[in-house]
Amino acid sequence: MADFQAIHSVGSSVVKYLRNAYPATLPTCDFALLSSGEMAEDKDLPTTLSLYLYRLAINEHLRNRGLANGSPEARGPLSLDLHFLLTAWAKTASEEQVILAWALRQLHAVPVLDVSSLSPEGGWDPGDVVHLIPAEISNEDMMRIWDAVTPSYRLSFPYVARVVRIDPEAGEEARPVVATRLAFTEREARP
Repeated sequence: MADFQAIHSVGSSVVKYLRNAYPATLPTCDFALLSSGEMAEDKDLPTTLSLYLYRLAINEHLRNRGLANGSPEARGPLSLDLHFLLTAWAKTASEEQVILAWALRQLHAVPVLDVSSLSPEGGWDPGDVVHLIPAEISNEDMMRIWDAVTPSYRLSFPYVARVVRIDPEAGEEARPVVATRLAFTEREARP
């Protein structure tokens, strides 16, 4: 389990992995983790492969799971799925398609990020892993994302990074004790 910086750590780790694995034989390409503000800017990017986090969701399978060996009052981790768009920005169809196809092949070959490939600012535990899974997104949802930002549609592919578990804040693990004092007295008999 990680801390609250884990979300950024996953995105930057994927970008760093792709940047380091990119072969020199392909067209020159930059790699970027883009924010919503950067996606909405109407700027002319050079040939770039970007990763954009467009949605966060609670993992449906781990939604209410507590700690395995903890007390019933102990809070379990926040389990999240991160929905990313991998997008190719290029001037020619050839560059755009080749770069995106290469990235898809890389993430297909190495779909798991472990502690050795996740950036340390996430505060990862030794057993933490994040799976990169190709996602399904409807054409309507894809177009809504691109309608919300200024640049025109770009060739994109959705991924889900599953499961990013964020530890609860350290502190009290049990509910506070409410003290009550009761006094017993003898009752008088009723006539």
